[in-house]
Amino acid sequence: MAAEVLAEAGVDVTIYDQMPSAGRKLLLAGRGGLNITHSEPLEAFLQRYGSARSHLADVVADFDPNDLRDWCTGLNETTFVGSSGRVFPESFRSTPMLRAWLRRLDSQGVKLRVRHHWLGFGTAEDGRPDGTRSVFTDADGSTVEVRADVTIMALGGASWPRTGSDGGWVDEFIRCGLDVAPLRPANCGVRVGWTEEFVERFAGVPLKNVAVGVGSPSVRGDAMVTKSGLEGGPVYASSSEIRGSLDRDGICTLVVDLNPDLSIDQLAERLRQCRRPKDSISTWLRKGRFAPVAVALMRECTGNQIPADPERVAELAKLLPVQVIDLMPIDRAISTAGGVTFDEISGSFMLHRIPGVFVAGEMLDWEAPTGGYLLQASFSTAVAAARGAIVMLFE
Repeated sequence: MAAEVLAEAGVDVTIYDQMPSAGRKLLLAGRGGLNITHSEPLEAFLQRYGSARSHLADVVADFDPNDLRDWCTGLNETTFVGSSGRVFPESFRSTPMLRAWLRRLDSQGVKLRVRHHWLGFGTAEDGRPDGTRSVFTDADGSTVEVRADVTIMALGGASWPRTGSDGGWVDEFIRCGLDVAPLRPANCGVRVGWTEEFVERFAGVPLKNVAVGVGSPSVRGDAMVTKSGLEGGPVYASSSEIRGSLDRDGICTLVVDLNPDLSIDQLAERLRQCRRPKDSISTWLRKGRFAPVAVALMRECTGNQIPADPERVAELAKLLPVQVIDLMPIDRAISTAGGVTFDEISGSFMLHRIPGVFVAGEMLDWEAPTGGYLLQASFSTAVAAARGAIVMLFE
């Protein structure tokens, strides 16, 4: 995106990518449908960036979801709004859009150099990092130095490293004296110490229509029981709070509401009405419309001590405590938190300490939930960085 904005301004642009082909993370993002952005009002949209909102509000407003949708249309990829408000290209996948995009960049004269792994900056005569010089290893394993008037870096976080975003740039940035918040998993599953019996029966079984949260269940959706814990949209949306609890207390209790459509009183009444004196707990709960995986989860989280009282069962089902051991590893996360702190960059996204070098995307210290917010901010910061570079080049 940065390359396109620069090329439109008449700048001679070369993209260096360490992978054998371009856009691999974009292709991965579109594997189940490319959720390019979201259709909710901008003010609500900006709230999704949490503590980074003040740093991202202006750039997202300057290249907002409507601008991104218009840009997609310019690639002959009209967009549509799904039932949840998420925005997708009509083709649904990212492959057609990426192909059209690469053709456009080629027609603009943008050159693409693949299999180039960035090692770091060159060194100026005074010993400081020289932003006009970048050192790479190329496809042959040779070390090459590239000179440029401006450099925009969009090397990603550290999730999905097989696509190229492996966080390998962090050590070099720290060596250069830059403040980089540690890269941490975001939008990820959690590890739970299930018993072998529970895993054997229910790994791979979904918990349908539940609500999940830290302190109180607040995010609805489907969660998936895995061999090592829980995955799924409502778990991912809670990962920032989970990470904060683990950092602060060393433990985290994830609260699960197994029936968010009913209040405790309504659920207790339903359980009272279906109770028969000779029913086992499992039979009773099955009649109360609890799925087998939900009953098993209640047993798992109570040491097989499900109460016999309808009110107490209803309270348990609405506030079921699941003890989280840890987040899933960063290479299994959808995205990452952490990165170059905003104190290190100017309003145009240029590094204060290394003039001429701009930073965009997940290299920066922000996070957001899934739903189109990640891609939107990545595109918006790329546009902002490119516009900042243009001002520097032509001022």
